[in-house]
This record gives sequence, C-alpha cells and structure tokens, in this order.
Amino acid sequence: MTETAAVPTAPLRARAEIDLAALRANVRALRARAKGAALMAVVKSDGYGHGAVPCARAAVDAGATWLGTATPEEALALRAAGLDTRVLCWLWVPGGPWRQAVEADIDVSLSGLWALREVTEAARQAGRPARVQLKADTGLGRNGCQPADWPELVGEALRAERAGLVRVTGLWSHLACADEPGHPSIDAQLARFREMVAYAEEQGVRPEVRHLANSPATLTLPETHFDLVRTGIALYGISPSPELGTPADFGLRPVMTLSASLALVKHVPGGHGVSYGHHYVTPGATTLGLVPVGYADGIPRHASGTGPVLVDGKWRTVAGRVAMDQFVVDLGGDEPEVGARAVLFGPGDRGEPTAEDWAQACGTIAYEIVTRIGTRVPRVYVNGEQEG
Repeated sequence: MTETAAVPTAPLRARAEIDLAALRANVRALRARAKGAALMAVVKSDGYGHGAVPCARAAVDAGATWLGTATPEEALALRAAGLDTRVLCWLWVPGGPWRQAVEADIDVSLSGLWALREVTEAARQAGRPARVQLKADTGLGRNGCQPADWPELVGEALRAERAGLVRVTGLWSHLACADEPGHPSIDAQLARFREMVAYAEEQGVRPEVRHLANSPATLTLPETHFDLVRTGIALYGISPSPELGTPADFGLRPVMTLSASLALVKHVPGGHGVSYGHHYVTPGATTLGLVPVGYADGIPRHASGTGPVLVDGKWRTVAGRVAMDQFVVDLGGDEPEVGARAVLFGPGDRGEPTAEDWAQACGTIAYEIVTRIGTRVPRVYVNGEQEG
C-alpha cells in the first residue's frame, strides 16, 4: 500500500504537498554524513507537521532503523499503523501508558527513579521486560538525570534488569548549542556524556545504542555520532540553523510546499484600508488577492505585513494583519485568475519563498513554521513509491 494521495484536479482551499522522494533522499544524505552510525528519524509532532506515519514509512524505506517520538501516544500510533521498527519515546509524566508501551515493544526513556518505578510495575503487569533507555542531563537542563543522581538511577536500573523487569537498551543525552559551532557547551557536554556512559558501562550496563547527536550535530559534529544519530528537522529538508548552511549546502531538500487558491481578486482605490486595524492602506489604486488561510491554519499572525507569498510568478507580501482564516496580498494591479495558486513556501528553487524566509519574516525558526501548520490544511503526499 502506498501513502501517496493523488493531487486533486479541483483546487483545494489550501494544501501542504509532502514530497516523500525528497524525504527519502534526505535520509540517504544524512546517513552519508554519519557513516558508521544508525539513523533515527524523529517523527514527533506529527512528523514536524508533515504527517508522522507516511514520513516514518518513507524514512524506514530509505534506511532509518529507529523512529523517535516525544509522547507515548505518538509512539503507539506508529505501532497501530503497523510500523515494527525500533521506536524511542522520551516525554513521560506519571500515570502514562507504560504498560501499553511495554506490550508494544517501545523503548521508553527514563530520567528519574519515579519513571523507573512506574515502568517496572508495568513490566510486572505485562509479564515481560520493558525496554528502557537512561537519559543523562549533560548540560541542557531539561529532561535527563543530573550527574549527581546518575549512580542511583543506574544502580536501580541494573537491579531491575537482574530481576528480569527491564532491559537497558540505550544511554543518551541531548545537546543545547549544537547549532552554534564553537560554543563551549558542546565540548563540555560531550565530555560529560562520555563520563556518564563510562560509569554506566563500568557498573554493567550493556546498551544497544549510545546517542547524543541531533540534526545540527549530525551535520557538523562527527565526534558526537556514537552508535546512533537522531535527525529531526534535517529529515524534512530544513537547515537547523541558517548560520550552519542552507539545506542545499548539506544536500537536503525541503519536503513541504504550502499553497492556497486565491479566493478573490478585486480592484480597490488608493487609500483603502486592508484587514483588521487598517495597518496597511493601499498607496494607490491596486488589486488585492484574498488568500484563504490564517492563523487557525498555522499561518503566524506575526507575519502580518511581512510574510512572503508567490502569486502569478511574483513575490508579494502579506498586506495588513493575518486573520483567523485569511489574509490579503497587494497584487499591485496584476489580475491573476480567482483560484490561482498562492505559494507560501516550498523548496525555493521554483521562485517561491522558503520556510526559512517565513521564519525570518516572523522572528522565529523554521521548525515552528512547518510544525504549526494545522489539521485544516490537508497533506497531499507525492512520490510515495520507492525508486528502483
């Protein structure tokens, strides 16, 4: 069965076209960057807005041997879709669906004793050992076990392993500043990770994988690759930091193209206010185009007056405020047909803006631009068949 959906013949109000061939090519490019390490395709937040299940399948087709999610619900959805690849899930709260995860053979990340105790109880109930990975806080200061608490967590995990309740499959951590080359925290975290891994292994932990590298580290810090690299935003063809390079610099291609059909084209006189608050007033007689997407679809309101859009072969800018369901562009007297395609962002090689252009316009990062595109925008999958 293919995940490809036919491109509709009638124009949709809006659509996010997802190029699965580009995603597969990105996986291959990332694997080439991390030779000797396995690759985890991170598909949290519905595949960064691209669709978790279709993207997971495409990534596995291209050689990813692990999948990564934040929430257990995301991990369980992959299993329900028939994906039997190794899955790591790292964001848990007390009372989470531990037993379901154990029974689904999902690797669960543990950062503290409370989580270890809950998963061991779930393993007892399930009658099978849980696959667990111990996460070290090497300096990011979010999830992960502090170095002072590491001996206790490692010791308790080993006792649970000897009791047949868990299998410690991984040791891992996350970098704070991998997207800032030369930042002193990188070497400090790498050294701390090596120390904490060495301690765990000296105590008897025999992990299947040790992993530290996220997307920017995969691309630029080979010393962080260890056994496995975790690729998130780079998987979808977006550079984790413009300072590191463009997607093309890394052999990556953006996977999502977001577009909408013009809902109206009309003539207005000079001095005409546009959208709420009249923050834009037409400087002279012109034509306006109505783009039928807004912040309910994930278009940032911060793009009011700045967001770029390709219409009729020219870059236009959001005129006035982005509303809940729509925004306006000043067409400067041009008269494209109603229903003409307005491209908000895409790979950028056909003249259209990119997600990075939108990030710059909004004062944010491209991660947020693609991830926030909402469920009212249908995903249309193209190039779903593996080449060859």
